[in-house]
Amino acid sequence: MKAVCVWSLVAVCVLCVCVAYKPVIIVHGLFDSPADFINLHRFINLSHPGTNVTVLDMFDHSASLQPLWKQVEGFTEAIYPIMQNAADGVHLICYSQGGLVCRGILSTLSDHNVHTFISLSSPQAGQYGDTDYLKYLFPRFVKSNLYHVCYTAVGQKISICNYWNDPHHKDMYINSSDYLALLNNERANPNSTAWKQNFLRIKKLVLIGGADDGVITPWQSSQFGFYDENETVVEMKNQKVFLMDIFGLKTLYARGDLVLCSMAGVAHVFWHSNETVYKTCIEQWLT
Repeated sequence: MKAVCVWSLVAVCVLCVCVAYKPVIIVHGLFDSPADFINLHRFINLSHPGTNVTVLDMFDHSASLQPLWKQVEGFTEAIYPIMQNAADGVHLICYSQGGLVCRGILSTLSDHNVHTFISLSSPQAGQYGDTDYLKYLFPRFVKSNLYHVCYTAVGQKISICNYWNDPHHKDMYINSSDYLALLNNERANPNSTAWKQNFLRIKKLVLIGGADDGVITPWQSSQFGFYDENETVVEMKNQKVFLMDIFGLKTLYARGDLVLCSMAGVAHVFWHSNETVYKTCIEQWLT
């Protein structure tokens, strides 16, 4: 709670105006836990004293490999009571895979009161890269043949496969992806209109990423850019989901409520502990 007090000398009247910061909810990414967000929690408390910060403690470590719709359900149950107790709304900071979980929550929860959704280095347009994570999870595969696993019923039970977006096998992705293709309405989705309305309840979308991330591939996926069939990056404004305003990106842009914050020199695992990232891309939105 930040208090700004104005003292009046008239009739010994005292006026005290108190401005409370909205609660902040943090959703972690793949293989993370609340312990990884100590620095981010501290940054928020220093810049916005009294802020109620909740780093959700669920689907930690290997449990983060569970299907994303299952995670959406679990995180929604944890977030909803916090929302109900916040009359002025809440802010969401969602890191890496957690950013996709948060999109699922915002799309399916019709009465959420999220003010600002901060997507912190999250593969919002999907993932397609030979990273250390890929080598650890699928040691016998590389990006060019992982579709053999991910685009199966068994593969879709693994979180990373829910947003694996192979630009060379687009039809398989669209027909097989149980999560990202539905969120993007790339596959026929009878709930698409309602999901768009729900998502557009947010007042601000902040997309944070950078060229030296080293994990999100292409890094522009953190800002809804992605590869075409030649692995040339097509920026967000030239993507079909933006041009056709499929789930609300173009509407947010037209409203002036879509913010891109790009920073060089930040490796993926340091986005949430880098104070410059916090001060440049996050702090101003947590009012």
